[in-house]
Amino acid sequence: MLRLKDLMKATKKFAKEDRKKSWRLTISTALLLLSAFFLALAPFHLAIRIPASLVAGLLLVRMFIIYHDYLHHTILRNSKLAEVIFTIYGLYTLNPPSIWKRSHDHHHKHNAKLFTTAIGTFPVVTKEKYHSFSSKERLNYLFIRHPLTIAAGYIFAFAWGMTMLSLIRSPKKHWDSALALLLHFGIGLTVLLTMGWLAFLLGFLLPALVSSALGSYLFYAQHNFPSVTFADQEGWTYIKAALESSSYMKMHWVLHWFTGNIGYHHIHHANARIPFYNLPKVYAAVPEFQEAKTTSLLPGDIWKCLQLKVWDPDAGRMLKASEL
Repeated sequence: MLRLKDLMKATKKFAKEDRKKSWRLTISTALLLLSAFFLALAPFHLAIRIPASLVAGLLLVRMFIIYHDYLHHTILRNSKLAEVIFTIYGLYTLNPPSIWKRSHDHHHKHNAKLFTTAIGTFPVVTKEKYHSFSSKERLNYLFIRHPLTIAAGYIFAFAWGMTMLSLIRSPKKHWDSALALLLHFGIGLTVLLTMGWLAFLLGFLLPALVSSALGSYLFYAQHNFPSVTFADQEGWTYIKAALESSSYMKMHWVLHWFTGNIGYHHIHHANARIPFYNLPKVYAAVPEFQEAKTTSLLPGDIWKCLQLKVWDPDAGRMLKASEL
């Protein structure tokens, strides 16, 4: 058994990019995504357009993971073409590069800490802290973690939280949030006015709703699951947070493909420089990662994750609303 500090070393040989593979997977995913959008927008039979719309939503998630790896400087570093591709993608999906990178880097550095701000993640407070909140603060906290809020990630996580809020708080630092809003809703309005309501619904709105809902839930459940642990200032370490506060989400291989292997989230948090296509290799090669805390996309596991509200240090677990 490797000691915690040795696990990082064990991942290093996998933290190497295969440049050709990165380009091949990026381009193939982009072409599949554009094809799915074409089939959803074109005047084909609904039996073609509706599945294409749903697949476009899933492909937006896969492309997001590739974009996410690019902003970690894990793949296609220093490529001007990649910068153009991913900047357009980030703006269109309401994940402007400036706010996404800043908030996500903060999340990695402070994963599962109880003593820092909840930038880039869903907030978690202790039972004691929750009971010290005013009624308004409790309502806001529970609203952010509510299942319907997570499902409506398109509105609350991306349109509001990622773009509008960042623009309001720091317009000079996050000016690309304004570009994201203009590009995204400009494209939506153009589709509506030139192609009609059905094209708008299937070729624009439904893919955005599907990808945002799945993306929001994945990000939530990867750090909010029944066996998760959170730490105070004395008990926190980076690798411990990766192993004990980040889940391995069991999925069918098809869903692992659509979600860019982000289900191997504990490995990603152990070493964010591992390309998404190498994460399963690490899982297979290092037994310690196979002992991860798990969840899944099965309805029962989803329900268990969504019930979790606050951390109880005395019980050493997350509490449900009925236990507050």
